[in-house]
Amino acid sequence: MNFRKLNRILHRDLSYFFAGMVIIYSISGIALNHIHDWNPNYIIQSQDFTINLPTDTSKISIESLNQTIQGKTNEEILSYYYPNADKLKAFTKHGTITFTLNTGEVKLETAKRRPFFAQINFLHYNTARSWWTLFSDIFAVSLIIITVTGLFIIKGKNGIKRRGAILVTLGLILPLVALIFLFS
Repeated sequence: MNFRKLNRILHRDLSYFFAGMVIIYSISGIALNHIHDWNPNYIIQSQDFTINLPTDTSKISIESLNQTIQGKTNEEILSYYYPNADKLKAFTKHGTITFTLNTGEVKLETAKRRPFFAQINFLHYNTARSWWTLFSDIFAVSLIIITVTGLFIIKGKNGIKRRGAILVTLGLILPLVALIFLFS
């Protein structure tokens, strides 16, 4: 089997096998690139309201807090603490509630996993540190192989010796320029 045929087979089969991973990592990568605009893992909602709390903190309990917020939210307080004399911070299954004791102001923040993005970002972050790490490493090496074999598929003026060389060079210059300007 000659080099060109082996090159095409390797390029084709690895591309087919990892097509789903390329799409997943690409979508996740776009989401993570815009993390300053939105949270790709969680939908965070905030709600403000006021309530009447007893001035004597010894009269505050989980039960009394749950009764006080009943009708304002479906959240149930599981535990709480006092970060300072004027604040009470409570924890619910889906978030936190901050009470300002002297004004009765309440800030409820809930976080819900964002469907689809939370799962694909989990794969992209690779926090599992299991067999997935090995699979991700194989995927990364395969992307290198797919790229290198792709360079040699086309012959002639559109191949790596002419047009391909120009495009590869331009494609390398852009990240180098970014490194120079972003990290200097």
